[in-house]
Amino acid sequence: MTKTFPLIALSLSLLLFGCAEPGRYPISGEECAPTDPVMDLDAADCMPVPSSAT
Repeated sequence: MTKTFPLIALSLSLLLFGCAEPGRYPISGEECAPTDPVMDLDAADCMPVPSSAT
């Protein structure tokens, strides 16, 4: 069961992202533009998610 949930979550997220038209954001459906604030993001801007020691 512990590996089932992440596998299902990954599969569903891939389906959601695959349903977007090119040039549109998958969740909102808004059109992507070169002036979007996310264009300035870099991998260094993201904080690592702490892993749980279970």
